[in-house]
Amino acid sequence: MSSTDPASDQTAEQRHTALDAVHRALGATMTDFAGWDMPLRYGSERDEHHAVRTRAGLFDLSHMGEITVTGPQAAALLDFALVGNIGAVRNGRARYTMICRPDGGILDDLIVYRLADTEFMVVANASNAQVVLDALTERAEGFDAEVRDDRDAYALIAVQGPESPGILAAVTDADLDGLKYYAGLPGTVAGVPALIARTGYTGEDGFELFVRPEHAVELWQALTKAGEGVGLVPCGLSCRDTLRLEAGMPLYGHELSTSLTPFDAGLGRVVKFDKDGDFVGRTALEAAAERAASQPPRVLVGLVAEGRRVPRAGFAVVAGGEVIGEVTSGAPSPTLGKPIAMAYVDAAHAAPGTAGVGVDIRGSHEPYEVVALPFYKRQK
Repeated sequence: MSSTDPASDQTAEQRHTALDAVHRALGATMTDFAGWDMPLRYGSERDEHHAVRTRAGLFDLSHMGEITVTGPQAAALLDFALVGNIGAVRNGRARYTMICRPDGGILDDLIVYRLADTEFMVVANASNAQVVLDALTERAEGFDAEVRDDRDAYALIAVQGPESPGILAAVTDADLDGLKYYAGLPGTVAGVPALIARTGYTGEDGFELFVRPEHAVELWQALTKAGEGVGLVPCGLSCRDTLRLEAGMPLYGHELSTSLTPFDAGLGRVVKFDKDGDFVGRTALEAAAERAASQPPRVLVGLVAEGRRVPRAGFAVVAGGEVIGEVTSGAPSPTLGKPIAMAYVDAAHAAPGTAGVGVDIRGSHEPYEVVALPFYKRQK
């Protein structure tokens, strides 16, 4: 990773996206996130959240880590390095998957885009981008494929919410109607070349636009103008977290970690044992799948507060005076109007409607209802 960027005053200590000056001009509250100076909110995070649910929001996600894998054996490398069947992904489509350690622990969750027969883009979480890059580079040994660090080659702008297709259609002639969820196509947006992906992390319809950093400001401004009449607002990382929490989407470092396998996280479906050849972590994951089938470990559930006190990550979940689990993420839910949380709890207490479950909030056992995830699902 280079320590400087011509588009910004970037240092090794703190990186800035190509939109840094735009965020500051908009009065954003900035925060450090995985070494990047990122907008937390522009005004009210609740208003930003509601805008995405009902209209549209504009996000700078340029901190995400793009890694390009190319070559005749690019698909074979990714099938070996990741738990998913990447070779089966068609050109122009994307796949949610994970990269695991040999012991099955999750190194990161990823989206992989197949750009061509022999070209893929792997998008890692900002906090894990170097770990994923190092692992892919190491696992590429013996394959006729190249792993390239493209973190400085892209800015990433997302427009999310029910009005997002109309907003994007105003600045591109790409076939958005034909663009399925988890698909991407090259196109021109507001006069600049972009990879247009129908993906997101909000629970709403939306798009993520990968462009060169020098085009980020003009694209942001064009989308802002296109959204003026329909209530588009700039959105920070704070509302992105409450949006993904309501949608039951895991966050690395909270619901996912190296101490958990995909089966522990209730995401065993991403592990494809039927693909050709061996893959890193296969033996450990087969054992994890057997354990999950016979005696499930703690189960990831939703919790909805009966009161107003907000649970936070690390708080104990209790029942009958015993600790039965731990909160992984918690926040007030703007959509539900009450505090919610995701938590890993013992299987005996995981069924929706289980009575007598609470969260220990600073010594007080606050009552919570166990519910199935997600808390929110958009009407299609």
